Amino acid sequence: MRRERRLRTRRNNFFFIAGTMIIFLIITLVVLYKVYNNKLKDISKSMLSTEEIIGLVPNHKEDTESASSILSKTIEESKKENLDETEQEETIKQEENLITNENILETSTVEKTEEQKAEPKKELSFEYPVQGDTIREFAMENLIYSETLEEWTTHQGIDIKADRTTVVKAAEEGTVVAIKNDPRFGLTVIIEHEDGFKTVYSNLLTTEFISEDEHVEKGQTIGTVGNSAVFEIADEPHLHFEMIKDGEYVDPKLYLK
Repeated sequence: MRRERRLRTRRNNFFFIAGTMIIFLIITLVVLYKVYNNKLKDISKSMLSTEEIIGLVPNHKEDTESASSILSKTIEESKKENLDETEQEETIKQEENLITNENILETSTVEKTEEQKAEPKKELSFEYPVQGDTIREFAMENLIYSETLEEWTTHQGIDIKADRTTVVKAAEEGTVVAIKNDPRFGLTVIIEHEDGFKTVYSNLLTTEFISEDEHVEKGQTIGTVGNSAVFEIADEPHLHFEMIKDGEYVDPKLYLK
């Protein structure tokens, strides 16, 4: 039994080695055939065919010189064609590089122009629209008592004490986006500023100094103090002033100087 197993093992190893060698030999022959075939194709591109060469074989001296001349011209023409193709490829590459460089230069120029157009952002500095004591503070998280309403309520701005007809000035440069008669706070002016800010001036007497969509400078007169705020009619004369940042009411005292 052991002897038979050994013989069977040797036989299997022999067939395995023989099969491997045959496969390797076949692969080698295929590779050599492809390499040889490619070389023949390359030679055929730059040389005359065998029949053309045989037709040029001379029988005497003049034929020899003629055939030699024709072969020389054919080889030179083939070389020239190869050189022409190479020059064309180099020309195309140069043109592509030139176009790429022009695009990069154009993009860089546009970016620089946009940077030059972008003006530095102005730093806002709000000033009090009237001078006077604050008689009612900003109160959105706690309640304060209203003498007019006789109840505890929130307060979206601050009330600055000022006599009637006191001139009211723009707290900062901006655009007048609304002049309206608010049912709660009376005659009101709203100015829109940069960086998401709005200022609201209420309880006014007059607003004939400005118009909607007008650009106003800081300190420019926009109206006078009155008593048109129904919700604050029982209070002493004052300006009701609010500030809005990105759509939310904020304490004006955090920004006024």
